[in-house]
Amino acid sequence: MAATVTLGVAPLLFLQLVYPLQMYPASIVSAWFFLLIIPAVILVYYLLYAAAFCLKGGKPAGTGWLWPALLGLLYVSLVYSSVFSMAEHPDLIRQLYARGQGGFQWNPAAGDYAFRWLHMVLGALTVGGFFAGVLGAKDAGIFSAGKKIFAYGMAAAGAAGLAYLLSLGDLLGPLMRSRAIWALTVGVVLSLGSLHLYFKRRFLLAGVALFASLLLMVITRHELRLLVLQGTFDPAAWRVAPQWAAFLIFLVSFAVAAVLVVYMLRLFFSFSGSDPENAI
Repeated sequence: MAATVTLGVAPLLFLQLVYPLQMYPASIVSAWFFLLIIPAVILVYYLLYAAAFCLKGGKPAGTGWLWPALLGLLYVSLVYSSVFSMAEHPDLIRQLYARGQGGFQWNPAAGDYAFRWLHMVLGALTVGGFFAGVLGAKDAGIFSAGKKIFAYGMAAAGAAGLAYLLSLGDLLGPLMRSRAIWALTVGVVLSLGSLHLYFKRRFLLAGVALFASLLLMVITRHELRLLVLQGTFDPAAWRVAPQWAAFLIFLVSFAVAAVLVVYMLRLFFSFSGSDPENAI
């Protein structure tokens, strides 16, 4: 959970930096839904802790806490999809703001983001299955469950992605003629390749292939965003004045943090299978 939040903050900040004229008005129109993300995430944190600390006979017994936690996470993902989709349609933002300025306007164009949201959620479930199988590879039951989630999740995410692709309408043709189609094709091939390598228990190569496929999907989504905003906004037209001193501070801090994370992971896995009290 902490890793997901940490890895998600930087892309969110860069998205708001590059598309301020779109993101800021969209988040203002749905302000209360957007602000509720913070208490929702905090609540989910507590629910996950409750599930982790609820033991019965030395075994986890707090699965009942996981269902409301799941609902909280689904709320966060749905709000993000709604707001980010709205940001691509300035006319819709103006209409909703004219309808009410109280911050309670929800994006009514569900057809623009429903399949995209489903694709993202199923993709997250797929990646979760991948990591569950890797971390529990020595346990046949855990690895089998992770393998099933990874395989079936990828199939479901692929079906949702195809549905989203077909729902693009007039944008489908320009997307097929852009360079994004190559990123999409290679991304699909790498996803299938990661599944094959995962079944062969070649986890490192499978992880690299999966990460590369996710990166290519992000590139595809970026190209599609540019097509949607064509004629109204082009981020390449921004005049950029780099602040290299600040970037250097960030780079050094990032390197130090990466070293610390690797060190903590090595400590964590070095105590795998040992006495928990000694590990602490």
